[in-house]
Order: sequence, then C-alpha cells, then structure tokens
Amino acid sequence: MTMDDPSKITVRLGTADDTSFVVQCNIQLARETEDLLLDIDNVSRGVNAVLVDRARGFYLIGEIDGRLAGQLFVTYEWSDWRNGVFWWIQSVYTVSEFRHRGVFQALYRHVELLARQAGTVCGLRLYVASSNVQAQKIYARCGLHQTSYLLFERDYVVPRNWG
Repeated sequence: MTMDDPSKITVRLGTADDTSFVVQCNIQLARETEDLLLDIDNVSRGVNAVLVDRARGFYLIGEIDGRLAGQLFVTYEWSDWRNGVFWWIQSVYTVSEFRHRGVFQALYRHVELLARQAGTVCGLRLYVASSNVQAQKIYARCGLHQTSYLLFERDYVVPRNWG
C-alpha cells in the first residue's frame, strides 16, 4: 500500500458519537504496543470523561473516504518555566487497514495548526515505547525530537511488570 496524501485525510474533533471507535482504538493500542488487556468499562468511562469535558483534553479523528481511520488524544500540562501549556499527544492509533497512508501526519499537522492558533501553547510533547522504533521514525519525520528526559511513573490502575 502506498502513502496517501495526508491533505486528503479529513481530520475533525472527536464527539460523543466517536466513543465506541475511540474505546476500541485504545483497547487495541494497549494490546499491540504493550501487550496489555485494558478493562473496557474503565476505558469507556475515561473516554467519555474527555468527550464531555474539553478541559480534560480532546480527541482528533482521522477519516479516509468517510471511514474512521485513526485517532490522536491531546492533554494539557502547564509549564511554569515557559508560562504556557504543553499539549501532550497520547493514544495515537491508526486502524491497521489505513496504516502507511499518512493518517498520523494529517492528525499531527492538525494538532500543530490548532496549537499555533491557540496562542498559549508553548510546545507539543508525546511519549512512545522505547521498543516502538517505527513510530519514533515517523515522529522524527514530523519534526519531533527525542529529549533527554526519562519518564517515571507509578500506575495505580494498570499493573505492569517492569522487570
């Protein structure tokens, strides 16, 4: 399959009508990238919390020929150093049949446009599994750079064996 022109991919804000799609993308993303089985009811509540309250973040949905092709989730982090907001890109997922067609690039370009229009966004950030080399290459092609920061967490909901 060849790379489509990302400008031919429609990107729009997620709505409550997208709940099922977003939940399924998130479930599949966790399975594919981290071999995690998420609780569908918990994910559904989490997705709904965002879709009804933009203060929590927002989803962008990518479509090709009217078909749901992918998603991207944005949350907010205030930076006291910059007196602005970082937008964190999370839950990036492209439906398998639409991969390598520019869905992420279209979603990312839309996020950049919205961030610049907002006027208060000081930058974009995302995290990616260290083993997901393919995604890292795509992110680099979009102009994102690996930082010197390491990510630490304590997860109270999704238990993991970090070895």
